[in-house]
Amino acid sequence: MSLTREFKETIQARIERDPVFREELLKEGVESLLAGEVETGKAVLRDYINATIGFQELGDLIAKSPKSLIRMFGPHGNPQSRNLFEILRCLQEREGLHLKVQAVR
Repeated sequence: MSLTREFKETIQARIERDPVFREELLKEGVESLLAGEVETGKAVLRDYINATIGFQELGDLIAKSPKSLIRMFGPHGNPQSRNLFEILRCLQEREGLHLKVQAVR
């Protein structure tokens, strides 16, 4: 499913002005991955990255090609766990946030 440009611009504007929304979007991306909803998690994280740090800066911070990062989070991307965890560490650090896993029954 492709999102319209207007929707993406709306999300980006909200991320820029609402730090709580920005944090929740990052959490939602990680929670989706943990729930096995890999495509949803990648899509949410891709939107988060595009609206915050950008793939160029992220690539510079973790010494990866921005094009490679874009492919990782694309529909057919399959990021290695090492890369994914490095990206998540970097995003948390930049956001000033530390995500924790909590067991729930």
